[in-house]
Amino acid sequence: MSPSAKLKPPVGARDHVQGPAKAPITLLEYGDYECPYCGEAYPVVKALQKRLGDQVRFVFRNFPLGQAHPHAEHAAEAAEAAGAQGKFWEMHDMLYENQDALEDEDLVRYARALHLDVPRFVKEMETGAYLERVREDFSSGVRSGVNGTPTFFINGVRHDGPFDLASLLAAIEEAV
Repeated sequence: MSPSAKLKPPVGARDHVQGPAKAPITLLEYGDYECPYCGEAYPVVKALQKRLGDQVRFVFRNFPLGQAHPHAEHAAEAAEAAGAQGKFWEMHDMLYENQDALEDEDLVRYARALHLDVPRFVKEMETGAYLERVREDFSSGVRSGVNGTPTFFINGVRHDGPFDLASLLAAIEEAV
């Protein structure tokens, strides 16, 4: 295994996590909210979580590919701003379910729909309050050998195969 195939840094307190900390499987995704392939992976991850239940811990890190997806970085900042108000996963889902509507006014509409403190959200978005956080995720992805999205890690090791449900389940079974 090449050193680039290992997750750096490992999952920690700063990460966005769904599922029990002691789950035997940790599935981590580096994703881009505007990436069509990440959009395809989104329902696959949901199905995997439903099927595996408490056996899986899902972690998401931002990897916006700004050259290809001009709204991705700001969408990632919106997810982080929502996260600061305890609604990261709700915003994460809303962004993936509305990938074709990621303009600033759309992000504010989502913040309103999630009952966030909208003036705070707007101010944080305007000042780039979470831009450094998004860039830290991106840098950790580069250090971990990520060069496209989505990229998955299973128990800290990069999964280089397809990301359909059957392939991910087989890779998880092999890892455990």
